[in-house]
Parts: sequence; C-alpha cells; structure tokens
Amino acid sequence: MALFITLFVTSFIVALSGAIMPGPLLTVTITESSRRGAMTGPLLIAGHAILELALVLALLMGLAPLLKMEPVFIVIALAGSAVLLWMGIGMLKSLPTMTLVTDGSHVRRKNLILSGILMSLVNPYWSIWWATIGLGYILHSMNAGTMGVVAFFTGHILGDLFWYAAVSTAIWKGRQLLSDRGYRILIGTCAACLIVFSCLFAWSGMQKLIA
Repeated sequence: MALFITLFVTSFIVALSGAIMPGPLLTVTITESSRRGAMTGPLLIAGHAILELALVLALLMGLAPLLKMEPVFIVIALAGSAVLLWMGIGMLKSLPTMTLVTDGSHVRRKNLILSGILMSLVNPYWSIWWATIGLGYILHSMNAGTMGVVAFFTGHILGDLFWYAAVSTAIWKGRQLLSDRGYRILIGTCAACLIVFSCLFAWSGMQKLIA
C-alpha cells in the first residue's frame, strides 16, 4: 500500500509541476473559460486523459522507441506549429467582434474534449516527455503490478485536473471584472502566445531537420 501511495503522490506532484508551465493547452483553457465556464478545464483534461491513456497502453506495448525517433519529433513539431499558427491568426481576426455579453448563439460550441486531445497531440514535447520521463515512471510502476500503473496514471491525471480546474474556475469567476475591451486584450494575448508556441515548435522541428 505504501508503494501505491508513493507512486500516486509523486506522480501527482510531477504532473502538477508540468501543468503549471505555460503551453497550448493552458492557453486554450484561459481563452475558453471566460465564456464556457468552470467546466472548461475538466473537459479539456478529459480529452487530454483519453489521449494519455491510449499512449500509456501504446508505451506498454513498445511504442517508446518510435516516439524517440527524430523524424517523429519533426513531423509533430511542424504539424503542431501549423495548427497553432492557424488558431492564433483566427483568434486575432475575430477580436473585433468578440464580447462577453452573448445570448449563447454567438459562442462557438467547440468540442472541448476534442480540443484537449488536439492541443496535447500538437505539442512535440508532450510525446517526448512520455517517451522518457513518463516511460520511466511506467516501468517503475510496473514493479507493483497493474495497480501500480493505475496509481501512477491516476495521480498524473488528477495533478493535471487540479490545476486546470482551478484555472477555469478563477477565470470564470473573474469574468465579471472584465469589460469587453479587457476580454479582447486577454484573447489577443492568448492568440499571441499560440503564435509564439507555433514559432518555437517550428524552430525546434527545423533545427532537427537541418542538423
């Protein structure tokens, strides 16, 4: 039992420390929570968790060497860069018409679970983390059997969920303090962040490509 608790707690802490770092998923959480509510973060993490569960199963079946290959990193980095650039530019173009006061029909009903999957998938460092740190955790957890892997994965997802739920709740509760102008500044900042992430991912991919 002590081993299961240790796996759960350490996995929770590691996941929380990673979730706090800025990235595409956090940016989308901030963007959508203003209009979609406190469930935005949990729904995005639900998609994130579905993808990570599939990846954990794939790693257990021997996928790790594939994820460590440079061509895989390059493809994910460049494709992810294109997706983030497209999203960022789209957000900037829609800024003039964005408002917090809507009748509900104005809000684009983006599927948040699918967005959680996509924002994780386009981040090349997410797959690298799982092919290295994540795989190490899985192999260590396997010493405690199937329940060890379950304890690790549960702690990992709950660490992500804790932070993203907190962010969504804070943004949703604070929306009353935002004017439309402040809201547009927030969305514009998030769009700029996505474009920056796009450039960073493209640069990372190009460095590997020309090396």
